[in-house]
Amino acid sequence: MSGFSDEDIVACILALCRARGAGKTICPSEVARRLAADGEGWRALMPEVRAAATVLARDGRVVVLQKGVAVDPGAARGPIRLGLPAS
Repeated sequence: MSGFSDEDIVACILALCRARGAGKTICPSEVARRLAADGEGWRALMPEVRAAATVLARDGRVVVLQKGVAVDPGAARGPIRLGLPAS
């Protein structure tokens, strides 16, 4: 456990996606790095960030992409990107 609540992680994902804007994406590591403000330990946050992104994607609040194509977040392996869904 990282010490960050699911709500903290969700809020950070959504804030970064909104700041990037429609049609743009973020890397989940950007969320982890933002939360681990000291610059250390961000890698340990990655499973929690991906889990939160999965929940958000299933709720339709973000899209999970690999190589520019929407993927099932639960089945995605390797690098992913997160973005706002098309409105």
